[in-house]
Amino acid sequence: MLSLQSASTARWLAQVDAGLDDVLVDHAHCEKKAAGVAMNLLFSYVDHGALARAMTEIVNEELEHFRLVLDLLERRGVPFKKLSPSSYGPRLHELVRKEEPARAVDRLLVAGLIEARSCERFSLLAEHVDDMELRDFYRSLFESEARHHSTYVRLACDFQPEETVRGRLHELSAREAEIIEIGDPVPRMHS
Repeated sequence: MLSLQSASTARWLAQVDAGLDDVLVDHAHCEKKAAGVAMNLLFSYVDHGALARAMTEIVNEELEHFRLVLDLLERRGVPFKKLSPSSYGPRLHELVRKEEPARAVDRLLVAGLIEARSCERFSLLAEHVDDMELRDFYRSLFESEARHHSTYVRLACDFQPEETVRGRLHELSAREAEIIEIGDPVPRMHS
């Protein structure tokens, strides 16, 4: 369902255990970035009506998630602050081809893969952490992240044939698995 070719490892859960507050702060930044990605897609492909409507919904939902994470941080006494991001997103975005319509397909599929990985990690967090508030919180986000993944993949099929899109998704997913395996040394949502 999520198009991922690998599962997160115990290494990431150890990072969560060692730096949960940083993972939570990074999660807020990820929601903000996800809203920005959807807004950029809306501006780039404004002439595609289905994409414009879907991106409007995703922008609103991601900003609502951002607010929810900010509220969670406030309740926990964790200040929202600037963090160095993981290299995950930039590495994925380097894979985006330059010429249209392949560029549109790749931008949508990369966004979809990031949503899929977030979904997988939210599920892991919901099972891993002892804190009931966090467990419930991450369970509540799972469905929307999965829906966002599906929406991005579906919209990519508006730019190229589904068979072509599925083949490219498989290629990008393999590269995403390599990137997530390398990881980052600091605790982040996608480290």
